[in-house]
Amino acid sequence: MDGTERSRKSCAETDQAQQPMMELNGKDKSDSPSDRVTLKKEIGLLSACAIIIGNIIGSGIFISPKGVLEHAGSVGLSLIVWVCGGGICALGSMCYAELGVTIPKSGGDYSYVTEIFGGLVGFLLLWSAVLIMYPTTLAVIALTFSNYVLQPAFQNCVPPYLATRLLSTICILFLTWVNCSSVRWATRIQDVFTVAKLLALGLIIAVGLVQICRGHYDALRPSQAFEFTRDPSVGQIALAFLQASFAFSGWNFLNYVTEEVVEPRKNLPRAIYISIPLVTLVYTLTNIAYFSSMTPEELLASNAVAVTFGEKLLGVFSWVMPISVALSTFGGINGYLFTSSRLCFSGAREGHLPYLLAMIHLKNCTPIPALLVCCGATIVILCIGETHNLINYVSFINFLSYGVTIAGLLYYRWKRPNLLRPIKVSVLVPISYLVFWAVLLGFSLYSEPVVCGMGIVIMLTGVPVYFVGVHWKNKPRCVYRVVECVTYVGQKLCFVVFPQEDLSEITPLTASDKHID
Repeated sequence: MDGTERSRKSCAETDQAQQPMMELNGKDKSDSPSDRVTLKKEIGLLSACAIIIGNIIGSGIFISPKGVLEHAGSVGLSLIVWVCGGGICALGSMCYAELGVTIPKSGGDYSYVTEIFGGLVGFLLLWSAVLIMYPTTLAVIALTFSNYVLQPAFQNCVPPYLATRLLSTICILFLTWVNCSSVRWATRIQDVFTVAKLLALGLIIAVGLVQICRGHYDALRPSQAFEFTRDPSVGQIALAFLQASFAFSGWNFLNYVTEEVVEPRKNLPRAIYISIPLVTLVYTLTNIAYFSSMTPEELLASNAVAVTFGEKLLGVFSWVMPISVALSTFGGINGYLFTSSRLCFSGAREGHLPYLLAMIHLKNCTPIPALLVCCGATIVILCIGETHNLINYVSFINFLSYGVTIAGLLYYRWKRPNLLRPIKVSVLVPISYLVFWAVLLGFSLYSEPVVCGMGIVIMLTGVPVYFVGVHWKNKPRCVYRVVECVTYVGQKLCFVVFPQEDLSEITPLTASDKHID
């Protein structure tokens, strides 16, 4: 797990071997920022918004409505959960905007926690994310994609297990190839499919509004909307929020690619402030549209809410809904691959993962080893079997990492008061988020101790790995030789080198610094 100085030396030798290719008329082309072998700043404001919206709107809005309604117990309370879930994400995103411009590193939560609390806490977050959180989320989205694509061919039965896994694997492999080939291609796919998924949800909302105008809104009448199927409990409401949080997960993903954002200190907060309210509005209206055509019982009985909605209202055009969901999930897979690979890249750069994962392609400037690891981990999760049972694990670990990161914001203000903070939110914002976070996790742990306990256990398994793989510096020479060999072979196969970083772009600034990005 631990990278070594020998690894860096072998990579430096590879860099030197490439020098003749980079010289022209006696001048080293790497002197120009645009010619450095480094992650390129190709994400503008539009693409930044597309990354946030595209990562949030994946499979969640087509899966979570059933879970939210089941735990909330009524239509009215489930709609309140959706609105409040968006509001909580808005509070969290404001905190992340401050962290993103104060610590302008890629890697999101992991980079901030490592900078603030040190290596162990950061590694535990990285470990749980790489081991289960992102591979599982990617697997769930990929399976949703394959189920909806295959649904027209298997109208009267569930698509075969092997067919869904095979199509999911092909999709992940294809998008991994795209991300390895070009950052520009990956961001363009994200832009196009984000528009496509917004149009798909716009269709659902428009049809739902037509239904409401025709008087089909019995389930939304206050007298019926708050008819509970069972007495509501705080624990069940907390679980409803956990289900909604799965649909909102991804709101912090632009922070994972900060170093590739054009003018991050301006565009990162702008993209966050545009995207979160838009997604909250779309999610709430989509759920209202669902209830305009389906009774709560029909929604709970459906395994594909959008397909059931289309079959009831679109008639011969019902095929539009499976295609729309497939487009949405396809863009979601691309977004998760793009951002989760940057998490591996950041972890390797800090020495918490093998240094090979911190290397990028010499010409394409893409983190190919990190992308291949994310792809491989997702395929392994796909082969294990049922992944939907892991959604609560993922949601719990997600919320745990959010809370630790936002608590770090308060601690960092006390620890480094003189750092330049282009954005500084009111202290009430992180405090409000943390109060909600503590209540939610506390009651979730009370209601589902096994599920939440497993999330904590998964995270804590990283403690011995950290002390053996990272903290233990004087390992036997044979270990270093194996790491060197794997690194060398990986460099040759993937044609990758260490990026030539401009440290001034990723170092927190103090108030005395004159130059501000």
